[in-house]
Amino acid sequence: MLSPDSATQTVVGIRPEREVMTRQRLPYFTGISAHTAGSRGLSMHLVVIPPGGSAAPHRHRAYETGIYVLEGRVETCYGEGLTETIVSEAGDFLFIPPDVPHQARNLSDTLPARAIVARNDPQEQENVVPYDAGGGD
Repeated sequence: MLSPDSATQTVVGIRPEREVMTRQRLPYFTGISAHTAGSRGLSMHLVVIPPGGSAAPHRHRAYETGIYVLEGRVETCYGEGLTETIVSEAGDFLFIPPDVPHQARNLSDTLPARAIVARNDPQEQENVVPYDAGGGD
């Protein structure tokens, strides 16, 4: 794997070979990050939400997130207390501003939901912070 401090930057191709469990308690297939590609300002992954599954409530400390839904329908609860909702389905983009609490849930009990997640943070998980919807962070 490459270091973001590498003196030589080069084009890097990545094919994730296995899933990793995240702080959000969802399987990710790590693509571009500081660790895998030497990225300095971007990470990009494939997330799979199992049928009927949901992420643990969390927020992203100081970075923006863009999501493109490949398959399925996902309800994202967001905001203080997770009281706001938006439903995204295949072909939709979703933007999550920095530090906004949120939780994604697959609306299907039979099919997984898959999405590409891009962040303006080259770390995979270091700035993911658990969120307690009942009492703050």
